[in-house]
Amino acid sequence: MIRLLIVGTGAMAHSHAKAFGAMDDVIIAASVDPNADARAAFNQEFNIPNGFASVEDAIVWGDFDAATNVTPDAIHFRTTMPLIAAGKHVLCEKPLATNHADASEMAATAQAAGVVNMVNLTYRNVPALMQAAQMVREGQIGDIRHFEASYLQSWLAQDLWGDWQTEDAWLWRLSSAHGSMGVLGDVGVHILDFATFAAGSAVDRVSCRLKTFDKAEGGRIGEYSLDANDSMAMHLSLKNGAIGVIHASRFASGHINDLRLRLFGTEGGLEVRFEGAESALSVCKGGDLRLAKWEEVQTAPVVPNFRRFILAIKEDQAASPDFARGAALQQVLDMAVASDAASACDQVI
Repeated sequence: MIRLLIVGTGAMAHSHAKAFGAMDDVIIAASVDPNADARAAFNQEFNIPNGFASVEDAIVWGDFDAATNVTPDAIHFRTTMPLIAAGKHVLCEKPLATNHADASEMAATAQAAGVVNMVNLTYRNVPALMQAAQMVREGQIGDIRHFEASYLQSWLAQDLWGDWQTEDAWLWRLSSAHGSMGVLGDVGVHILDFATFAAGSAVDRVSCRLKTFDKAEGGRIGEYSLDANDSMAMHLSLKNGAIGVIHASRFASGHINDLRLRLFGTEGGLEVRFEGAESALSVCKGGDLRLAKWEEVQTAPVVPNFRRFILAIKEDQAASPDFARGAALQQVLDMAVASDAASACDQVI
């Protein structure tokens, strides 16, 4: 039986608690949140017997094997490092950290400690993505030459998930002072992983533009300065020689939470879609290339990240995507920010 600590009790922590709570071989032993009221409500909802104000307090107690870190981005580093030092296995929400130096230290420390470490890149749970990555590895579409990918949300244009203008759960995502890297760090990391994992190559070069739109008078709502980016457009080259584009926005009206990827190789193309919570994969290759005929590919269910984390612990094996992958993605995010900051070199019409 794996005894689990949940660090953080916000909206995403509820998803973690539901998933892990449904597993017969997992006991949610405790939670961590400095807000006593939030912690008590969370523990009552999920029947969690113990609660602590800090990770350090939980470590002193010590009666757990692993932790899932569902805190805001800015405190992933300082809440994860003590857990690693205590020899606890850790699943951390994305992005792994808010800068490459911290992410690299987390990865190196976890590797040296020999603990299972994993980043919750949610869309590794998409069957079409995993099947596409396998087909690329098998050489079914030849060498990748070009790609395009998008992650489109519209919660700044509608209130399906809640009113971002009044709810802290959304406002912190718009404020760099509250640890947000904006759409780049929130969903950009997902589509970056989505595209480069399927393409089977690391990033070589990056050019990026970030945009923050006026959303409130004076750019503020209460304590939140709304300065984090709302849209991003990125051009990348990969180490396998491919080039492509990735874009993401929270103003993509008409899209709730949709991801799409198209990969073009020397012997065929693949299209991955995760739209309306449905996964689909299409391929065009061989004799269909001349007619540009695309066919649907059947995909098999995949083992979700949460379950793979527990299995890695039980089987004493490495988990994927690990902290090293999280650090590599963070390096690209840092490069994207630096690229946008250097945009004064652009030619302006």
